[in-house]
Amino acid sequence: MKNTTLGREILSWVLDIGIVLVAVLLITTFVFQKTNVIGQSMEPTLHNGDHVIIDKISYRFTKPKQYDIVVFPYKKNPSQNYIKRIIGLPGDEVNIIDGQVYINKEKLEEEFDIIDDGKLGNREFPFVVPEGEYFVMGDNRNNSSDSRYTDVGTISKKDIIGKAGLRIWPLKDFGFVK
Repeated sequence: MKNTTLGREILSWVLDIGIVLVAVLLITTFVFQKTNVIGQSMEPTLHNGDHVIIDKISYRFTKPKQYDIVVFPYKKNPSQNYIKRIIGLPGDEVNIIDGQVYINKEKLEEEFDIIDDGKLGNREFPFVVPEGEYFVMGDNRNNSSDSRYTDVGTISKKDIIGKAGLRIWPLKDFGFVK
């Protein structure tokens, strides 16, 4: 009798652990994922070493918007994820004049540094964002490998892993990413 009770208890624990593991797998596959920020390309918004929770489900129902911060795989090394801000939407004309970013001939009102002449990238401007694609840039314009460079290029909606949602580390900066 005692062995049967112990066996049922062990089976119950194994079942509970299995259910939790399946739930965690489903959530991290389809709903949320944690990522680490590597590098200074998103400063002052995000810093090297920040841990961010990505919302992977929103873009299944809505389109990405200008200024969303998104995570996507780097085309030349898909195991490496990039995190950047959407600047240009499909069909937008992106231009950089005197270090300032213009979308559809209107200057973006940003608090970010003016782009140095040597940091304009290897893309021809003005540039029209192809349909279904997004033009992304790091907030640290002078220290970012982004859509200004053809090796990163524009990002297809299907390649966007998700939207940066919540910074969970360091604790002093805990909160939603803006």
